[in-house]
Amino acid sequence: MLKEGESQILETEEIVTATGGTLVRGNPDGTFKGLSTDSKNVVEGNLFVPLMGDRFDGHDFIPDAVKKGAAGLLVQRGSDRVSEDVLDDISVILVDDTLRALGDIANLWRNKFTIPVVAVTGSSGKTTTKEMIAKVAGLSGTVLKSRGNYNNLVGLPLSLLELNVKHEMAVVEMGTNRRGEIARLAAIADPDIGVITNIGPAHLEGFGSLDVIMEEKGDLFLNMKDSGVAVINRDDPFSRVLSDRWLGRNISFGIDENAFVRADRIFMRGERGMSFTLNMGGIGKGIDMTVVGRHNIYNALACAAVCWAMNIEYDLICEGLSSFRQMRGRMDIHRLKSGGTVIDDTYNANPASVMEALKTLSDLKGKNESVVILGDMLELGEEAGILHERVGRAIADTDVSTLFLKGQFSESVAKGAVERGFREDHIYFAEKPDEITGVLHSLVREGDWILVKGSRKMKMEEFLHSILEAFG
Repeated sequence: MLKEGESQILETEEIVTATGGTLVRGNPDGTFKGLSTDSKNVVEGNLFVPLMGDRFDGHDFIPDAVKKGAAGLLVQRGSDRVSEDVLDDISVILVDDTLRALGDIANLWRNKFTIPVVAVTGSSGKTTTKEMIAKVAGLSGTVLKSRGNYNNLVGLPLSLLELNVKHEMAVVEMGTNRRGEIARLAAIADPDIGVITNIGPAHLEGFGSLDVIMEEKGDLFLNMKDSGVAVINRDDPFSRVLSDRWLGRNISFGIDENAFVRADRIFMRGERGMSFTLNMGGIGKGIDMTVVGRHNIYNALACAAVCWAMNIEYDLICEGLSSFRQMRGRMDIHRLKSGGTVIDDTYNANPASVMEALKTLSDLKGKNESVVILGDMLELGEEAGILHERVGRAIADTDVSTLFLKGQFSESVAKGAVERGFREDHIYFAEKPDEITGVLHSLVREGDWILVKGSRKMKMEEFLHSILEAFG
Protein backbone atom coordinates (compact mmCIF):
# COMPACT_ATOMS: atom_id res chain seq x y z
CA MET A 1 0.00 0.00 0.00
CA LEU A 2 1.41 3.40 -0.98
CA LYS A 3 1.80 6.16 1.57
CA GLU A 4 0.69 9.78 1.26
CA GLY A 5 3.13 11.76 -0.87
CA GLU A 6 4.60 8.77 -2.70
CA SER A 7 4.59 9.04 -6.49
CA GLN A 8 4.29 6.23 -8.99
CA ILE A 9 7.52 4.39 -8.26
CA LEU A 10 8.02 1.10 -10.09
CA GLU A 11 10.75 -1.22 -8.83
CA THR A 12 12.82 -3.10 -11.38
CA GLU A 13 12.63 -6.38 -9.48
CA GLU A 14 8.83 -6.34 -9.13
CA ILE A 15 8.40 -5.50 -12.83
CA VAL A 16 10.61 -8.43 -13.81
CA THR A 17 8.57 -10.72 -11.56
CA ALA A 18 5.17 -9.42 -12.71
CA THR A 19 5.99 -9.67 -16.43
CA GLY A 20 8.07 -12.85 -16.36
CA GLY A 21 10.78 -10.78 -17.97
CA THR A 22 14.57 -10.92 -17.89
CA LEU A 23 16.76 -8.02 -16.80
CA VAL A 24 19.62 -7.93 -19.31
CA ARG A 25 20.98 -4.48 -18.42
CA GLY A 26 20.85 -2.29 -15.34
CA ASN A 27 20.52 -2.47 -11.58
CA PRO A 28 18.07 -5.10 -10.25
CA ASP A 29 17.47 -2.84 -7.24
CA GLY A 30 16.68 0.16 -9.41
CA THR A 31 13.41 2.06 -9.75
CA PHE A 32 11.49 3.94 -12.43
CA LYS A 33 9.34 7.04 -12.03
CA GLY A 34 6.21 6.08 -13.88
CA LEU A 35 5.70 4.56 -17.31
CA SER A 36 5.07 5.76 -20.85
CA THR A 37 4.08 4.03 -24.09
CA ASP A 38 4.53 7.16 -26.20
CA SER A 39 8.07 8.47 -26.78
CA LYS A 40 6.69 12.02 -27.15
CA ASN A 41 5.38 11.92 -23.58
CA VAL A 42 8.40 10.37 -21.87
CA VAL A 43 9.69 12.26 -18.84
CA GLU A 44 12.93 11.74 -16.97
CA GLY A 45 13.00 8.49 -15.02
CA ASN A 46 10.20 6.77 -16.98
CA LEU A 47 10.10 3.14 -18.01
CA PHE A 48 9.40 3.20 -21.77
CA VAL A 49 7.14 0.43 -23.07
CA PRO A 50 7.28 0.24 -26.90
CA LEU A 51 4.10 -1.30 -28.28
CA MET A 52 3.71 -2.97 -31.67
CA GLY A 53 0.84 -2.55 -34.11
CA ASP A 54 -0.02 -3.51 -37.66
CA ARG A 55 1.57 -0.34 -39.04
CA PHE A 56 4.12 0.66 -36.42
CA ASP A 57 6.73 -0.69 -34.05
CA GLY A 58 7.35 1.32 -30.90
CA HIS A 59 10.89 -0.04 -30.75
CA ASP A 60 11.71 2.41 -33.57
CA PHE A 61 11.23 5.26 -31.09
CA ILE A 62 13.56 3.96 -28.38
CA PRO A 63 16.29 6.52 -29.28
CA ASP A 64 13.74 9.34 -28.85
CA ALA A 65 12.63 7.94 -25.49
CA VAL A 66 16.20 7.69 -24.27
CA LYS A 67 16.95 11.28 -25.33
CA LYS A 68 13.93 12.47 -23.33
CA GLY A 69 15.20 10.80 -20.17
CA ALA A 70 13.82 7.24 -20.08
CA ALA A 71 15.56 5.28 -17.35
CA GLY A 72 14.51 1.86 -18.60
CA LEU A 73 13.11 -0.03 -21.53
CA LEU A 74 10.73 -2.97 -21.80
CA VAL A 75 11.83 -4.71 -24.99
CA GLN A 76 10.05 -7.52 -26.82
CA ARG A 77 12.23 -10.58 -27.28
CA GLY A 78 13.40 -10.97 -30.86
CA SER A 79 13.25 -7.28 -31.67
CA ASP A 80 16.16 -6.28 -33.88
CA ARG A 81 15.47 -2.55 -33.68
CA VAL A 82 17.36 -1.76 -30.46
CA SER A 83 20.77 -0.27 -31.09
CA GLU A 84 23.34 -0.77 -28.32
CA ASP A 85 24.96 2.62 -28.96
CA VAL A 86 21.85 4.50 -27.77
CA LEU A 87 21.37 2.56 -24.53
CA ASP A 88 24.20 4.05 -22.45
CA ASP A 89 23.27 3.18 -18.81
CA ILE A 90 19.60 2.42 -19.55
CA SER A 91 18.04 -0.61 -17.86
CA VAL A 92 16.58 -3.16 -20.30
CA ILE A 93 14.00 -5.82 -19.45
CA LEU A 94 13.19 -8.43 -22.11
CA VAL A 95 9.61 -9.73 -22.27
CA ASP A 96 7.70 -12.03 -24.61
CA ASP A 97 5.03 -9.45 -25.43
CA THR A 98 5.20 -5.76 -24.49
CA LEU A 99 1.41 -5.33 -24.69
CA ARG A 100 0.81 -8.18 -22.26
CA ALA A 101 3.60 -6.88 -20.04
CA LEU A 102 1.89 -3.47 -19.93
CA GLY A 103 -1.22 -5.18 -18.55
CA ASP A 104 0.86 -7.13 -16.03
CA ILE A 105 2.44 -3.93 -14.74
CA ALA A 106 -0.97 -2.25 -14.50
CA ASN A 107 -2.28 -5.20 -12.48
CA LEU A 108 0.78 -4.97 -10.23
CA TRP A 109 0.05 -1.28 -9.64
CA ARG A 110 -3.70 -1.82 -9.16
CA ASN A 111 -3.01 -4.33 -6.39
CA LYS A 112 -1.02 -1.79 -4.40
CA PHE A 113 -4.42 -0.26 -3.56
CA THR A 114 -7.27 -1.71 -1.51
CA ILE A 115 -9.96 0.56 -2.97
CA PRO A 116 -12.96 -0.88 -4.85
CA VAL A 117 -12.58 -1.12 -8.62
CA VAL A 118 -15.69 -1.11 -10.82
CA ALA A 119 -15.56 -2.49 -14.38
CA VAL A 120 -18.26 -1.61 -16.92
CA THR A 121 -18.83 -3.43 -20.20
CA GLY A 122 -21.76 -3.98 -22.57
CA SER A 123 -22.75 -3.51 -26.19
CA SER A 124 -23.90 0.07 -25.59
CA GLY A 125 -24.07 2.56 -22.74
CA LYS A 126 -20.64 1.70 -21.29
CA THR A 127 -19.15 5.17 -21.31
CA THR A 128 -22.29 6.96 -20.11
CA THR A 129 -22.74 4.45 -17.27
CA LYS A 130 -19.08 4.85 -16.30
CA GLU A 131 -19.46 8.63 -16.26
CA MET A 132 -22.65 8.42 -14.18
CA ILE A 133 -20.94 6.17 -11.63
CA ALA A 134 -17.98 8.55 -11.41
CA LYS A 135 -20.35 11.50 -10.96
CA VAL A 136 -22.37 9.90 -8.16
CA ALA A 137 -19.45 8.27 -6.35
CA GLY A 138 -17.51 11.52 -6.67
CA LEU A 139 -19.97 13.17 -4.28
CA SER A 140 -18.64 11.04 -1.44
CA GLY A 141 -15.00 10.51 -2.39
CA THR A 142 -12.22 10.92 -4.95
CA VAL A 143 -12.76 8.73 -8.01
CA LEU A 144 -10.40 7.63 -10.76
CA LYS A 145 -12.25 7.06 -14.02
CA SER A 146 -10.84 5.88 -17.31
CA ARG A 147 -10.53 8.79 -19.73
CA GLY A 148 -12.82 8.94 -22.77
CA ASN A 149 -12.97 5.50 -24.31
CA TYR A 150 -9.73 4.19 -22.77
CA ASN A 151 -11.29 0.74 -22.69
CA ASN A 152 -8.93 -1.59 -24.55
CA LEU A 153 -5.71 -3.51 -23.78
CA VAL A 154 -3.74 -0.27 -23.93
CA GLY A 155 -6.18 2.27 -22.54
CA LEU A 156 -7.35 0.30 -19.51
CA PRO A 157 -3.82 -0.37 -18.18
CA LEU A 158 -2.86 3.27 -18.69
CA SER A 159 -5.97 4.29 -16.75
CA LEU A 160 -5.14 2.02 -13.82
CA LEU A 161 -1.57 3.33 -13.74
CA GLU A 162 -3.01 6.74 -12.85
CA LEU A 163 -4.17 5.44 -9.45
CA ASN A 164 -2.71 7.29 -6.49
CA VAL A 165 -3.24 7.41 -2.73
CA LYS A 166 -5.92 10.11 -2.99
CA HIS A 167 -8.31 7.85 -4.91
CA GLU A 168 -11.03 6.11 -2.92
CA MET A 169 -12.43 4.10 -5.83
CA ALA A 170 -11.87 3.51 -9.55
CA VAL A 171 -14.30 2.92 -12.39
CA VAL A 172 -13.02 1.64 -15.72
CA GLU A 173 -14.63 0.77 -19.03
CA MET A 174 -13.99 -2.47 -20.94
CA GLY A 175 -14.50 -2.74 -24.68
CA THR A 176 -13.89 -5.68 -27.00
CA ASN A 177 -13.99 -6.62 -30.65
CA ARG A 178 -12.50 -10.11 -30.48
CA ARG A 179 -12.84 -13.17 -28.27
CA GLY A 180 -10.75 -13.22 -25.11
CA GLU A 181 -10.28 -9.49 -24.56
CA ILE A 182 -12.75 -9.10 -21.68
CA ALA A 183 -11.14 -12.00 -19.80
CA ARG A 184 -7.74 -10.35 -20.17
CA LEU A 185 -9.03 -6.90 -19.19
CA ALA A 186 -10.73 -8.37 -16.13
CA ALA A 187 -7.52 -10.14 -15.15
CA ILE A 188 -5.70 -6.80 -15.35
CA ALA A 189 -8.27 -4.71 -13.46
CA ASP A 190 -9.25 -7.39 -10.92
CA PRO A 191 -12.61 -5.65 -10.36
CA ASP A 192 -14.67 -5.86 -7.19
CA ILE A 193 -17.88 -4.92 -9.02
CA GLY A 194 -18.70 -5.86 -12.60
CA VAL A 195 -21.45 -4.31 -14.72
CA ILE A 196 -22.82 -5.56 -18.06
CA THR A 197 -25.12 -2.84 -19.39
CA ASN A 198 -26.67 -4.97 -22.15
CA ILE A 199 -25.78 -7.45 -24.88
CA GLY A 200 -26.57 -6.73 -28.52
CA PRO A 201 -25.19 -6.92 -32.08
CA ALA A 202 -22.02 -4.84 -31.77
CA HIS A 203 -18.67 -5.90 -33.28
CA LEU A 204 -20.29 -8.95 -34.85
CA GLU A 205 -17.42 -9.08 -37.34
CA GLY A 206 -15.12 -10.27 -34.57
CA PHE A 207 -17.61 -12.63 -32.90
CA GLY A 208 -20.00 -14.01 -35.48
CA SER A 209 -23.08 -14.35 -33.29
CA LEU A 210 -24.88 -12.87 -30.30
CA ASP A 211 -24.22 -16.05 -28.32
CA VAL A 212 -20.47 -15.52 -28.69
CA ILE A 213 -20.86 -11.87 -27.68
CA MET A 214 -22.73 -13.05 -24.58
CA GLU A 215 -19.90 -15.43 -23.71
CA GLU A 216 -17.33 -12.67 -24.23
CA LYS A 217 -19.15 -10.19 -22.01
CA GLY A 218 -19.81 -12.92 -19.46
CA ASP A 219 -16.08 -13.39 -19.04
CA LEU A 220 -16.17 -10.29 -16.85
CA PHE A 221 -18.09 -12.18 -14.17
CA LEU A 222 -16.09 -15.38 -14.64
CA ASN A 223 -12.86 -13.51 -13.95
CA MET A 224 -14.02 -11.61 -10.87
CA LYS A 225 -13.08 -12.68 -7.37
CA ASP A 226 -15.65 -14.77 -5.46
CA SER A 227 -16.33 -11.82 -3.16
CA GLY A 228 -17.21 -9.61 -6.14
CA VAL A 229 -20.62 -8.19 -7.03
CA ALA A 230 -22.22 -8.75 -10.45
CA VAL A 231 -24.62 -6.02 -11.59
CA ILE A 232 -27.22 -7.56 -13.91
CA ASN A 233 -29.64 -6.01 -16.42
CA ARG A 234 -32.84 -7.88 -15.50
CA ASP A 235 -34.56 -6.77 -18.73
CA ASP A 236 -31.84 -8.15 -21.00
CA PRO A 237 -32.37 -11.88 -21.78
CA PHE A 238 -28.68 -12.58 -22.43
CA SER A 239 -27.68 -10.91 -19.15
CA ARG A 240 -30.18 -13.07 -17.28
CA VAL A 241 -28.46 -16.18 -18.65
CA LEU A 242 -25.13 -14.89 -17.33
CA SER A 243 -26.64 -14.10 -13.92
CA ASP A 244 -27.67 -17.74 -13.54
CA ARG A 245 -24.01 -18.75 -13.89
CA TRP A 246 -22.73 -16.30 -11.28
CA LEU A 247 -22.68 -17.87 -7.83
CA GLY A 248 -21.66 -14.77 -5.90
CA ARG A 249 -23.59 -11.69 -4.86
CA ASN A 250 -25.56 -9.92 -7.57
CA ILE A 251 -27.70 -6.80 -7.82
CA SER A 252 -30.23 -6.62 -10.63
CA PHE A 253 -31.57 -3.49 -12.31
CA GLY A 254 -34.30 -2.78 -14.82
CA ILE A 255 -37.92 -1.81 -15.28
CA ASP A 256 -38.92 -5.43 -14.61
CA GLU A 257 -40.79 -5.59 -11.29
CA ASN A 258 -38.42 -8.32 -10.08
CA ALA A 259 -35.33 -6.10 -10.40
CA PHE A 260 -33.78 -4.96 -7.13
CA VAL A 261 -33.00 -1.50 -8.55
CA ARG A 262 -36.06 -0.47 -10.52
CA ALA A 263 -37.60 2.50 -12.30
CA ASP A 264 -41.32 3.14 -12.51
CA ARG A 265 -43.62 6.13 -13.05
CA ILE A 266 -41.44 7.05 -16.01
CA PHE A 267 -42.23 10.37 -17.64
CA MET A 268 -40.33 11.66 -20.67
CA ARG A 269 -40.09 15.47 -20.55
CA GLY A 270 -39.01 16.00 -24.14
CA GLU A 271 -35.70 17.79 -24.59
CA ARG A 272 -35.75 18.75 -20.90
CA GLY A 273 -34.98 15.15 -19.95
CA MET A 274 -36.93 12.53 -18.05
CA SER A 275 -38.36 11.77 -14.63
CA PHE A 276 -38.88 8.47 -12.85
CA THR A 277 -39.14 6.93 -9.41
CA LEU A 278 -35.97 5.15 -8.33
CA ASN A 279 -36.89 2.10 -6.23
CA MET A 280 -34.07 0.47 -4.34
CA GLY A 281 -33.81 -1.39 -1.06
CA GLY A 282 -37.45 -0.78 -0.22
CA ILE A 283 -37.11 2.97 -0.80
CA GLY A 284 -38.67 4.95 -3.64
CA LYS A 285 -37.96 8.53 -4.64
CA GLY A 286 -38.77 10.57 -7.72
CA ILE A 287 -35.81 12.08 -9.56
CA ASP A 288 -35.50 14.38 -12.56
CA MET A 289 -32.64 13.91 -15.03
CA THR A 290 -31.64 16.25 -17.83
CA VAL A 291 -30.46 13.47 -20.16
CA VAL A 292 -32.77 12.37 -22.97
CA GLY A 293 -33.55 8.88 -24.25
CA ARG A 294 -35.22 5.94 -22.53
CA HIS A 295 -31.97 3.97 -22.77
CA ASN A 296 -30.43 6.41 -20.29
CA ILE A 297 -32.85 5.14 -17.65
CA TYR A 298 -31.03 1.81 -17.83
CA ASN A 299 -27.66 3.54 -17.59
CA ALA A 300 -28.89 5.41 -14.50
CA LEU A 301 -30.22 2.21 -12.92
CA ALA A 302 -26.93 0.40 -13.54
CA CYS A 303 -25.14 3.31 -11.89
CA ALA A 304 -27.48 3.23 -8.91
CA ALA A 305 -26.93 -0.52 -8.48
CA VAL A 306 -23.15 -0.08 -8.46
CA CYS A 307 -23.32 2.76 -5.95
CA TRP A 308 -25.67 0.74 -3.74
CA ALA A 309 -23.10 -2.08 -3.79
CA MET A 310 -20.52 0.43 -2.55
CA ASN A 311 -22.82 1.50 0.31
CA ILE A 312 -23.30 5.01 -1.03
CA GLU A 313 -26.32 6.67 0.59
CA TYR A 314 -29.59 6.50 -1.33
CA ASP A 315 -30.15 10.28 -1.25
CA LEU A 316 -26.63 10.88 -2.54
CA ILE A 317 -27.28 8.50 -5.45
CA CYS A 318 -30.42 10.45 -6.34
CA GLU A 319 -28.57 13.75 -6.05
CA GLY A 320 -25.76 12.57 -8.31
CA LEU A 321 -28.08 11.26 -11.00
CA SER A 322 -30.14 14.45 -10.95
CA SER A 323 -27.01 16.56 -11.45
CA PHE A 324 -25.56 14.42 -14.26
CA ARG A 325 -25.30 16.23 -17.60
CA GLN A 326 -25.43 14.87 -21.14
CA MET A 327 -22.06 14.05 -22.64
CA ARG A 328 -20.85 15.49 -25.91
CA GLY A 329 -21.67 13.25 -28.85
CA ARG A 330 -24.26 11.22 -26.93
CA MET A 331 -27.77 12.54 -27.51
CA ASP A 332 -26.42 16.07 -27.07
CA ILE A 333 -28.99 18.66 -28.16
CA HIS A 334 -28.18 21.85 -30.14
CA ARG A 335 -30.69 24.58 -30.96
CA LEU A 336 -30.36 26.18 -34.42
CA LYS A 337 -31.09 29.82 -35.12
CA SER A 338 -33.64 28.66 -37.68
CA GLY A 339 -35.66 27.16 -34.86
CA GLY A 340 -34.71 23.58 -35.70
CA THR A 341 -32.90 21.25 -33.30
CA VAL A 342 -29.97 18.88 -33.87
CA ILE A 343 -29.33 15.73 -31.85
CA ASP A 344 -25.61 15.00 -31.77
CA ASP A 345 -25.24 11.24 -31.29
CA THR A 346 -22.05 10.97 -33.31
CA TYR A 347 -19.87 9.26 -30.71
CA ASN A 348 -20.49 5.77 -32.09
CA ALA A 349 -23.19 3.49 -33.51
CA ASN A 350 -24.36 -0.10 -33.52
CA PRO A 351 -27.83 -1.49 -34.34
CA ALA A 352 -29.07 -1.27 -30.75
CA SER A 353 -27.91 2.30 -30.20
CA VAL A 354 -29.35 3.44 -33.55
CA MET A 355 -32.72 1.96 -32.63
CA GLU A 356 -32.64 3.77 -29.28
CA ALA A 357 -31.69 7.02 -31.01
CA LEU A 358 -34.64 6.67 -33.38
CA LYS A 359 -37.02 6.07 -30.46
CA THR A 360 -35.69 9.19 -28.77
CA LEU A 361 -36.04 11.19 -32.00
CA SER A 362 -39.65 10.04 -32.30
CA ASP A 363 -40.40 11.08 -28.70
CA LEU A 364 -38.79 14.49 -29.09
CA LYS A 365 -40.09 15.57 -32.49
CA GLY A 366 -43.74 14.98 -31.72
CA LYS A 367 -45.74 16.04 -34.78
CA ASN A 368 -42.85 17.98 -36.32
CA GLU A 369 -40.76 16.86 -39.29
CA SER A 370 -37.44 15.05 -38.80
CA VAL A 371 -34.23 14.37 -40.71
CA VAL A 372 -31.79 11.53 -40.12
CA ILE A 373 -28.14 11.78 -41.23
CA LEU A 374 -26.70 8.31 -40.80
CA GLY A 375 -23.24 6.87 -41.38
CA ASP A 376 -22.41 3.16 -41.55
CA MET A 377 -22.41 0.95 -38.48
CA LEU A 378 -19.06 -0.84 -38.64
CA GLU A 379 -17.64 -4.22 -37.56
CA LEU A 380 -20.89 -6.12 -38.10
CA GLY A 381 -19.39 -8.89 -40.23
CA GLU A 382 -21.54 -10.98 -42.59
CA GLU A 383 -24.74 -9.64 -41.02
CA ALA A 384 -23.89 -6.00 -41.87
CA GLY A 385 -26.17 -5.72 -44.89
CA ILE A 386 -29.15 -7.31 -43.12
CA LEU A 387 -28.68 -5.16 -40.01
CA HIS A 388 -28.47 -1.98 -42.07
CA GLU A 389 -31.68 -2.94 -43.90
CA ARG A 390 -33.34 -3.45 -40.52
CA VAL A 391 -32.29 0.04 -39.48
CA GLY A 392 -33.73 1.38 -42.74
CA ARG A 393 -37.08 -0.19 -41.92
CA ALA A 394 -36.97 1.32 -38.44
CA ILE A 395 -36.29 4.75 -39.94
CA ALA A 396 -39.40 4.43 -42.08
CA ASP A 397 -41.43 3.26 -39.09
CA THR A 398 -40.22 6.30 -37.11
CA ASP A 399 -41.92 8.54 -39.68
CA VAL A 400 -38.68 10.30 -40.63
CA SER A 401 -39.20 12.87 -43.40
CA THR A 402 -35.78 12.94 -45.09
CA LEU A 403 -32.79 10.61 -44.97
CA PHE A 404 -29.12 11.32 -45.73
CA LEU A 405 -26.80 8.33 -45.92
CA LYS A 406 -23.03 7.93 -45.90
CA GLY A 407 -20.95 4.78 -46.39
CA GLN A 408 -20.81 1.50 -48.26
CA PHE A 409 -24.01 0.20 -46.61
CA SER A 410 -26.09 3.22 -47.60
CA GLU A 411 -27.89 1.21 -50.26
CA SER A 412 -28.86 -1.41 -47.68
CA VAL A 413 -30.37 1.22 -45.39
CA ALA A 414 -32.21 2.78 -48.34
CA LYS A 415 -33.50 -0.61 -49.44
CA GLY A 416 -34.95 -1.34 -46.00
CA ALA A 417 -36.54 2.10 -45.79
CA VAL A 418 -38.14 1.91 -49.25
CA GLU A 419 -39.48 -1.58 -48.55
CA ARG A 420 -41.34 -0.03 -45.62
CA GLY A 421 -42.82 2.76 -47.74
CA PHE A 422 -40.19 5.49 -47.44
CA ARG A 423 -40.15 7.82 -50.46
CA GLU A 424 -37.07 7.27 -52.64
CA ASP A 425 -36.91 10.94 -53.63
CA HIS A 426 -36.45 11.81 -49.94
CA ILE A 427 -33.26 9.73 -49.68
CA TYR A 428 -29.90 11.42 -50.39
CA PHE A 429 -26.44 9.89 -50.55
CA ALA A 430 -23.65 12.16 -49.32
CA GLU A 431 -20.01 11.48 -48.49
CA LYS A 432 -19.11 15.07 -47.58
CA PRO A 433 -20.86 17.55 -45.26
CA ASP A 434 -21.11 20.31 -47.86
CA GLU A 435 -23.30 18.02 -49.97
CA ILE A 436 -26.17 18.25 -47.52
CA THR A 437 -26.26 21.77 -46.07
CA GLY A 438 -27.90 23.31 -49.14
CA VAL A 439 -30.66 20.70 -49.12
CA LEU A 440 -31.18 21.15 -45.39
CA HIS A 441 -31.66 24.91 -45.82
CA SER A 442 -34.64 24.21 -48.03
CA LEU A 443 -36.05 21.56 -45.69
CA VAL A 444 -35.62 22.49 -42.06
CA ARG A 445 -38.21 24.72 -40.46
CA GLU A 446 -38.90 25.86 -36.93
CA GLY A 447 -39.70 22.90 -34.70
CA ASP A 448 -38.02 20.32 -36.98
CA TRP A 449 -35.44 17.84 -35.66
CA ILE A 450 -32.18 16.47 -37.14
CA LEU A 451 -30.44 13.33 -35.84
CA VAL A 452 -26.76 12.82 -36.75
CA LYS A 453 -25.34 9.36 -36.00
CA GLY A 454 -22.77 6.82 -37.23
CA SER A 455 -19.83 4.70 -36.16
CA ARG A 456 -16.79 6.55 -34.86
CA LYS A 457 -14.66 6.00 -37.96
CA MET A 458 -17.36 7.53 -40.17
CA LYS A 459 -16.53 10.96 -38.66
CA MET A 460 -20.14 12.06 -38.52
CA GLU A 461 -19.14 14.92 -36.22
CA GLU A 462 -17.93 16.66 -39.39
CA PHE A 463 -21.54 16.72 -40.60
CA LEU A 464 -22.65 18.08 -37.23
CA HIS A 465 -20.08 20.90 -37.28
CA SER A 466 -21.03 21.78 -40.84
CA ILE A 467 -24.71 22.08 -39.87
CA LEU A 468 -23.97 24.20 -36.80
CA GLU A 469 -21.74 26.48 -38.85
CA ALA A 470 -24.26 26.80 -41.71
CA PHE A 471 -27.32 27.37 -39.53
CA GLY A 472 -25.83 29.03 -36.49
